[in-house]
Amino acid sequence: MTVRNIIRTIIVETPSKPGNLGKVATAIGMADGDIGDITTIKVGPLSTVRDITVHCESKEQLDAVIQSIQSLENGIYVHAVSDDVLRAHEGGKIQMKSRMDIRSLADLRRVYTPGVADVCRVIQDDPDKARYYTSIGNTVAIVTDGTAILGLGNIGSLAGMPVMEGKAALFDRFAGISGIPILLNTSDPDEVVNTIKKIYQGFGGILLEDIGSPHCFEIEERLKEELPIPVMHDDQHGTAVVTLAAVISACRSTGVDLKDAVVGQIGLGAAGLAICRMFMAYGVKEMCGVDRQEAALERLRRYGGTALQSIEELMEHCDIIIATTGVPGLIKPEMVRKGQVILALSNPKPEITPAEAVKAGAAFAADGRSVNNVLGFPGIFRGVLNAGAKEITHSMLVAAAQAIADCTASGELVPHPLDPKVHVEVARAVERVAEREMEMEPVL
Repeated sequence: MTVRNIIRTIIVETPSKPGNLGKVATAIGMADGDIGDITTIKVGPLSTVRDITVHCESKEQLDAVIQSIQSLENGIYVHAVSDDVLRAHEGGKIQMKSRMDIRSLADLRRVYTPGVADVCRVIQDDPDKARYYTSIGNTVAIVTDGTAILGLGNIGSLAGMPVMEGKAALFDRFAGISGIPILLNTSDPDEVVNTIKKIYQGFGGILLEDIGSPHCFEIEERLKEELPIPVMHDDQHGTAVVTLAAVISACRSTGVDLKDAVVGQIGLGAAGLAICRMFMAYGVKEMCGVDRQEAALERLRRYGGTALQSIEELMEHCDIIIATTGVPGLIKPEMVRKGQVILALSNPKPEITPAEAVKAGAAFAADGRSVNNVLGFPGIFRGVLNAGAKEITHSMLVAAAQAIADCTASGELVPHPLDPKVHVEVARAVERVAEREMEMEPVL
C-alpha cells in the first residue's frame, strides 16, 4: 500500500456568502486533490479566511489544485501555501525526558550515585528485576533498514527516521510506551538479526518497521525464535490485524459468516501473506491467494493456503476479496461477482474504487483509507508488556482484531484511530490471551 506524498495547507479567502466554500472544495476535487482538515481563521462581514489541508500525489498535482482554486472568480483568493508538515518535524517529534524531578542533592543521590548502586546489585542478583526497576519493561525498539518506507520504497533508514519518530509518538500517546527508533545501515538478514540480538536487553519488545519483502520474513522468524522478548513486524501483522477487523465489520454489515466464506488475497508480499495467515488463524477454512512470484505462492502453500493461477480465477472462486498490490485499477468491474465483499487496500488509488465495485454487484466495498496500523500496534504491545509475555502469538493478534471490530460502530469499517477506548480495549484483549497462554505453558 502507498500513501499520498505531499500535504500542504492552502490559505483561502472567500466572500462570506453560502456556497463559496463548496466552490473551493469542488475545485480541489476537480484537480484530484484530497481535502483533509478545514480550519476557519477569520470571519468578517465581507470575507472568510480558512486553512484547507490538501493531500496530493505530486508537486504537479498540487500546482493543479492551486490553479484550479485561483481560476474561481467572485472574490476567491489563494493567499499562501504553507508546509505545516515540515514545520511540525523541525527538531524531531520525540525526546527522552526524566520522570524524576532532580532539584536537591538528596534527589541526586537517590537517582544517581551512590543510591543507584543498590539497584544495580538487585538486578545483578535477579536480572528479571530490570523489568521493574528500569524503563526496559516499558520500552520498545522500533527497528528499520529503510527498504520499504511507507509508499516511498527503499529510501534508506535515515530518510525513514520521521516515520519511526511518528511510531514512537503514537506509542506514547495511545499506550504510554517509550518507542526508541533504531536505524540500521544494512539489510543483510544475518547482520540485522545479529545486531538486534546484541542490543535486545535494553528493550521490552521489538517492532520491526518498513523492512521489505522477502528478507523481512526471515528476519522476523529468526528473531521470534532466538529472542526471549516479543517481536512483531508491523507491516505484516499490524496491517493484518486491522484488515481482519475491517472484514469482520464488513461481514457483520452484509450478514456473511467469515469463517465459512472463501477468502481471496491478491498480492502476497509482507502484508498480503500476513493477512492470509491471520485469516486462517481466525478460523477461515479456505484461504486463497495469487501473486506473480512463485516464491510468494510457495510461502502461502507452506502456511496452509491455496495458491491460484490468476486474478480472474480468484475473483470467480472467492466470496471475500482483499487486494494489497499497489496497482490501480487491477480489478476490473466485469470480474466482480454479485454479493462479494471487496477491500481494495492500496492507497492512494485502489485496485478498484468502492463505487465501481458496488455498481458491479459487490455487496460491500471499501478502500484502504481507513485501514490504519495505528489501530493495532500500540495496544498489542501494551498488552504483551503488561502480561510480561515473551512472544506475540496469532491468538493475541486475532484477539486484537476482534477488539477493534467490537469497537466499530454499525455501518463503519473500523473505529476512529484516535479513539483512546480502542487502544485500551486492544491492550486488554491481548493481555488476557497472553496471560492465559502463559498459564498453559509447561514448567521446565
